[in-house]
Amino acid sequence: MTQSPAVRTSGQPGPVRIGERAARALVSELARRNDPKSALLVGATPESAVLAAAVDALLPGDTLTVVPAEAATSAALRDHVTAQGRWVADRVRVVDSLAEADAAEVVIAAEPFAGTAEETRAAVDGLAKYLTDGAVLSVAGPLYRTAGASAELDRHGVLYGFRTDLVLRNTPPVRVHHLRFTPASAALAGRLAPAYRPSSVPLTRGMHIDSNGVAAAGITLGLAALARISRPKSKLWLLPALAAAPVAAFFRDPERDVPEDASAVVASADGQVLSVQRLRDERFGEGEWLRIAVFLSVLDVHVNRSPVAGKVVDYFVADGGFVNAMKPDAEHNVAAYTVLDTEHGTVVVAQRTGLIARRIVQRAPIGSLLARGERFGLIRFGSRTDVYLPADAAEPLVGPGDKVVGGSTVIARWS
Repeated sequence: MTQSPAVRTSGQPGPVRIGERAARALVSELARRNDPKSALLVGATPESAVLAAAVDALLPGDTLTVVPAEAATSAALRDHVTAQGRWVADRVRVVDSLAEADAAEVVIAAEPFAGTAEETRAAVDGLAKYLTDGAVLSVAGPLYRTAGASAELDRHGVLYGFRTDLVLRNTPPVRVHHLRFTPASAALAGRLAPAYRPSSVPLTRGMHIDSNGVAAAGITLGLAALARISRPKSKLWLLPALAAAPVAAFFRDPERDVPEDASAVVASADGQVLSVQRLRDERFGEGEWLRIAVFLSVLDVHVNRSPVAGKVVDYFVADGGFVNAMKPDAEHNVAAYTVLDTEHGTVVVAQRTGLIARRIVQRAPIGSLLARGERFGLIRFGSRTDVYLPADAAEPLVGPGDKVVGGSTVIARWS
């Protein structure tokens, strides 16, 4: 059997392989959807970690179509699927070529792209033909831009990407790009679980460190090593060495139990409620807004989560000062606004800087879908988050002084 040139995911056989962690990142858009769906996996072998991850992600109402890689045969894949048992065999169909497959809601390239830019562009275009409206294409490529595939996938990521996962624990490291060529509806966000993000480093089952923390701790340890080499008789190196642990701890990213109640609005961050008030803000539309402001101390978790399920339709940064986030004037600090379209109307999350916080990270580009409680950014070193809800559609459940936990505490409920 000869594959169509449109689905060649690597021009020359290369050293890039997809391990278990990268495989989970590739199938994450399949795994996070809780509704019955169709998926298409292209370039699989019986030993593929991506095939195993895709099978593990299947729910009772799902279907998965598998196209073999050039190095595999459809007969070997069918035997492998049959050996998994009746439950898997009833949901997985192996075809001889991509031409026999139907369009799907999630399309996954099981092999990393490692060819030239032209080959990569042709492969992506060939797979895009099998996407339904609002569907997702997940592909992997080399981390470094030494190959044409990496640069071409980065270009597609800028034009069509809504999330790129950096997988360092792979041989070699890879980038996983999730592309959407046609818009998805905001209603779909309500059927999603929070996305799996391999960029955070797991310490235990329930605790991770955000990638920013890994980088910051690495810098402090590098400074310690430099100081030790340059001044071997001095104890100065102990200062950055001892600072590495608290710096990493600031970027801790614990797992959270997100309420399943569709009417719940959860806290966007850990901290203390500063105010709950009704106000008007014409930047977000007419009518009154219910704003719930939460202050984050330097001891709180600073990873921000989406309070509701919705689609990112706008994002902008407003200039301002750097007043203490607990003071009323902090309302005029520098802030990043993420605007969500939801089934209940527009919802806005403001990430505000503070006296110490000067850096806002927002990882949800316009067009991406966020599940309730899903991580979408962070603020460094103490700050404030404000959640704006349509005042006539939501009832607050917290008051000033209450402590809240991001992604878990229900701060309001849709009425």
